[in-house]
Amino acid sequence: MTDTVVVVGGGQAGLAAGYFLRRAGLRFVVLDAQDEPGGAWRRGWDSLRLFSPAEHNPLPGWWMPRQDGEPFPTADHVAAYLRDYEKRYDLPVRRPVRVHGVRDAGPRLAVDTDHGTWHASFVVSATGTWESPVTPAVPGAAEFAGEQLHTVDYRSPERFRGRRVVVVGGGNSAAQILAEVSTVATTTWVTRRPPRFMPDDVDGRVLFDVATRRDAARRAGTDAESVSALGDIVMVPSVREARDRGVLHARPMFDRLTRDGVAWDDTDPDGAGEGSTQPCDVIVWCTGFRPTLDHLAPLELPLRRGVPKTAGTRSVDEPRLHLLGYGDWTGPASATLIGASRTAKPAVADIAERLRTE
Repeated sequence: MTDTVVVVGGGQAGLAAGYFLRRAGLRFVVLDAQDEPGGAWRRGWDSLRLFSPAEHNPLPGWWMPRQDGEPFPTADHVAAYLRDYEKRYDLPVRRPVRVHGVRDAGPRLAVDTDHGTWHASFVVSATGTWESPVTPAVPGAAEFAGEQLHTVDYRSPERFRGRRVVVVGGGNSAAQILAEVSTVATTTWVTRRPPRFMPDDVDGRVLFDVATRRDAARRAGTDAESVSALGDIVMVPSVREARDRGVLHARPMFDRLTRDGVAWDDTDPDGAGEGSTQPCDVIVWCTGFRPTLDHLAPLELPLRRGVPKTAGTRSVDEPRLHLLGYGDWTGPASATLIGASRTAKPAVADIAERLRTE
């Protein structure tokens, strides 16, 4: 099977690439490992919402419709939008197709899958991070008799009712899950550094505006405020409510797990003396993700800070490869809906230009 471009991943970044590839008149296919459209939005927790209104989260060509009664759209609404977007632009998405590896096959790249091999002049990797959760190695993890799960496993607070839960992590997922679980369970919040809360009036609109200004300043050789300067945690309504209940009190990261809970080896973080323990039934690791890039291993790309070196979205060491939607290293706010759109456009333009000059 041969296509000019193979896009690996059918979530928001892959669909944005598909839109611009269609508009450029290039032959392409999108290979998606999932059974249904919607990307990672189909698998988030029940109450997950965007940080900003629908009109601030478009993919190229079609604004996301508003959701009745929801100023900030739910994950289900976003997944439905991605499903309808595929249909609207008749994007050639093949699913479920799992890509095992991308390799150099002479003048083309070979994309090996469980449904055969595609050959392409260019590959766009848009697999995101949801398939690669990170759980830190902590002494005693095998000894702990309770339940351990990651953000990817969380759906709703009901399963934790009446239990003792430790939530680990200093980002938005941890704060939002803590806010919910604390309404039905005894919770302890643990972070590596004191959590940094954004002002109450900051939402996704402000964050993207700041990221855009910083990128423009970087390209102009100047400097501007970064998103990180605002804080790490957006004060969505559930988190503000948890703050008002006095729930957002974080303890330092524990040193080890015991059979019955977590333990600090030195001074009790609350100042009660040497060494302290916290019994718990469940640990929820809200400790982030890494880019899902195992399919690129056959290319043996050199890594910098754990990811391939890129110039914009193009791989420095394999110029037939573009990477979309993994975070700021592939473009400002590229892991967001509108950010995926803004990075997919120049990626496809680069591919089209290279095809014209070859």
